[in-house]
Amino acid sequence: MEPEKADVIKDLAGDLARKYQTHGAAVESCWRAFDRQQRIRCIKAGAADGVVLKHRLDRSMGNVYKIMPEWNINDLTDPQSDFLLDLLRHRATTSLVDQYSAGINDGPGDYAVIDEMIRTRGLSHVNSFPNCHTFFLEDRYGQSFKIERERASVLASFEPAIRAGWCIPQSTGELVLERQLYLLQAMNIVIEDILEEGSSTRARKQQPKKSDKETASAALTKLSIREPPKVLSLPDLVLNAVEQKESLEDHLGLLTTEPVVLAHDVNIWFFSRPELVVDEKGRSLPVHTDKYISAALFETLYHAVKGAATWNYLSRLLELLQASTVDKAYRVIILQEISNVCHQEFERTRAIFKRQVQTDSGFKWFKRISGAQDKAGNARVALKGDPEVLNRVDPQLHYMLRLCDPSVNATKAVEWMKKLGDLYSAHPEELEKLGERESDALCDMAIVVYFIQDLAPVISMPSLSRKQGQMFSARSQDLDAEMNKLKTQLDLRDFVVPIDNLLEPGVASDALKALDHFVVENQGTQMGFLYQDLIGDCLFDLEARYQHVKTKQEQKSQADWKPLPAPVSQPQEKIVEQRRQKEKTRPPHPSDYSITPREETPATTAQPEHIFQVKASTAETFSTLFSREDARGSITWTAFASALGDLGFSVLPRFGSVYTFSPPEDVGMNRAVTVHRPHGSRIEGHLLLVFARKLQRLYGWSEKSFEVA
Repeated sequence: MEPEKADVIKDLAGDLARKYQTHGAAVESCWRAFDRQQRIRCIKAGAADGVVLKHRLDRSMGNVYKIMPEWNINDLTDPQSDFLLDLLRHRATTSLVDQYSAGINDGPGDYAVIDEMIRTRGLSHVNSFPNCHTFFLEDRYGQSFKIERERASVLASFEPAIRAGWCIPQSTGELVLERQLYLLQAMNIVIEDILEEGSSTRARKQQPKKSDKETASAALTKLSIREPPKVLSLPDLVLNAVEQKESLEDHLGLLTTEPVVLAHDVNIWFFSRPELVVDEKGRSLPVHTDKYISAALFETLYHAVKGAATWNYLSRLLELLQASTVDKAYRVIILQEISNVCHQEFERTRAIFKRQVQTDSGFKWFKRISGAQDKAGNARVALKGDPEVLNRVDPQLHYMLRLCDPSVNATKAVEWMKKLGDLYSAHPEELEKLGERESDALCDMAIVVYFIQDLAPVISMPSLSRKQGQMFSARSQDLDAEMNKLKTQLDLRDFVVPIDNLLEPGVASDALKALDHFVVENQGTQMGFLYQDLIGDCLFDLEARYQHVKTKQEQKSQADWKPLPAPVSQPQEKIVEQRRQKEKTRPPHPSDYSITPREETPATTAQPEHIFQVKASTAETFSTLFSREDARGSITWTAFASALGDLGFSVLPRFGSVYTFSPPEDVGMNRAVTVHRPHGSRIEGHLLLVFARKLQRLYGWSEKSFEVA
């Protein structure tokens, strides 16, 4: 059901009260210490395009000065004034009813402000709402009604409330609600920006810089370009699957150990949620509603676990297929399972890609279906219009929208990926038009699409089957259903409101421990063990299915063979209890996909073969990359590519901004590293950690691995 505006306002008021109770003292201390420029930065940081009223009579933003005149740079940022703190305290510590009737220091309340603007400045709502009234009473706050008949008697019964100003025409009531909505949203945001500006303890993110004008080709001038093999072998594909598995495990490890990476990903999930897409009536929910942040943290970790586990299982299947002992019957079973898992992973990455597109460059081409939900329990969003009209004016968006179309499967996606690849080859600047989150999601989906394309001719992969080979897919879908219900019950606002509070010392670790405890309490075991056990059960069932087929063949009854019956579904309570019992017998070591921080041991990373003698610029690049300081600086893509070129690496351009760097054969490193060229061609913030983690795992490199020759 679509939430009413009054319900959203109540949520925002609750969010503000909670933030103020937790961070009020810190906000007051920071604000009083700020100079005017710092205050201006805070006020502008959360505004659309940084635009805020200059003063109370500033007409440059249209009717905004009539709705919320006090939210202006002149009044809010005066270093000699506590006006903003007074506004925050009033909105955070009084009820909506009190705010409706009185302002700070007993000044005019929201109703009085709007009423005066209607009378003196011609403010009016675009709709007249004939015969409609709105209540602003505690138990009926913001509720509107229309008088269909007996208007005189109905109004007479409401006369006391009307005379007292608690029941007003809806055309006025809507303006009051808009004032409260905008002010509460602005105040929720400004608290976050004040804490960001004033914190001296957060794990700092490097602030984005303007993109250097270097192109991808310029970045690769010192590298030898390697031609891709025409047809890969099965061992090559096994290695590719293992590489992707390890890459996703790396990312999960960074989420659980590096608050900068965790906060970055939670922000992406929060600001791409489907509720921000406008519905068929043009309505969207406010960006800042804190109740969605806990779910964003949950989904960030859950998708990281699921992605890593999926590729682990896929690589195990390919290794089984590669074994010389696999006979024809077992091969048939494995192939169907591989096909289904590949297509499921395509759908997972496509859903994430669509999530980014519909809230970014393609937002005009999607609509939210009010009152409807998808399988994941999120608001349902559908394409609208015919993307074909974009073919000439914006081919990139046209191809991206095609990839979002649910009728396009993994096989058909190759065609649209190829069109995008050709576009980027001819016009590399097109890729730079994408936002970071769209670009990253596109590359993640491309990895799956091209893996399926490479895999199909090598193993004669069968088509997707909804009936056969559903061991992993069916189980993970059941697990998805369990976890989707669970995320709506999670409340971690003490840790994640605002999201960048995760950057404070110890907060991210405590949030992950609380999440882990919540999952164990409700599901009987840790999130990581849910997927670790799922993989084990699937591999066991593969063998059982094969033995069943083999027995029937030996009995020469294959014609009468029927698939093993599907397991009987059990009540959720029994499933959880079985997990709790299994937990008691589990060895005391963490899951392969643990979401709680754990110390890295020396055995988890390779040791460097030798110290590289390099030129000063290369040493500086790797010093920045492997630095453990909070303010790590940044490096350009050119510098990174040139540094690898200095070590003799060759490069294989993949799709879009995906590149594989291969080490020279004479240094004993036989594994290539695949990375995404970052948006803006600059490696900074959380990306420094991502790149460093890959190089450390593959080659054992650290800052000490390089010396100036």
